[in-house]
Amino acid sequence: MTSQRSHRRQRKKADVAAALEPAPRESGDVVSLTPKGAMLGAKLRVERERQGITVREMARRVSVSPSLVSQIERGLVTPSVGTLWSMTTELGLIMDELFRTIEQNVPPVPTGDGKTRRVAEHVQRGANRKRIRLAGGVEWERLTAQADGEVEFLYVRYEPGAESCPEDSFLRHGGKEYAYLLEGRLGVQIGFERYELAAGDSISFQSRNPHRLWAIGNKPAIAIWVIINRADDSRD
Repeated sequence: MTSQRSHRRQRKKADVAAALEPAPRESGDVVSLTPKGAMLGAKLRVERERQGITVREMARRVSVSPSLVSQIERGLVTPSVGTLWSMTTELGLIMDELFRTIEQNVPPVPTGDGKTRRVAEHVQRGANRKRIRLAGGVEWERLTAQADGEVEFLYVRYEPGAESCPEDSFLRHGGKEYAYLLEGRLGVQIGFERYELAAGDSISFQSRNPHRLWAIGNKPAIAIWVIINRADDSRD
């Protein structure tokens, strides 16, 4: 028991030390002091701690600095798409779980016997979609009223100059992706192949293949994005 307490204290000290390190930011990650950024970071921190992973170990696994992990978890830095994908994949999370608020938003309704129950909403109104703003001008909005563990259905916006990750980096995770471009132009690289999508074009690919996205031109690229089997991360 004493050794377990000692181990926990040592791990806590390591995490505190990581948080106090100088704060270099990875390419694409930007300073953010918004409440939503803090909530996003808190969810990542809770899951990391639940799995018994230290800040330093998480940083090693996703190839970033420990101080960056600490700042993302405290809501001081907004992660880039690449950093967020890496952290959620390592923790076994799906993006829908990051859209959920701390408290369940489905309102209770009377059942007729003096009790209440929660009912699932089927319609997602455009005015109150759940939204995540990421570093570098990327924004995701969830198009389902409730979280879905099998499918991620998103409205995605890349501002001019925005990219999912630096040009020398790629995303890779479980699932298969389908996208339909509504506006603007979007660059997509899958492995060695590069494509330029215009409004009305669509694309699909296995998410385990290295891929990268970026806006082309001086107008936002806006798309409907679907990712299925995101949790099936079989990259080994």
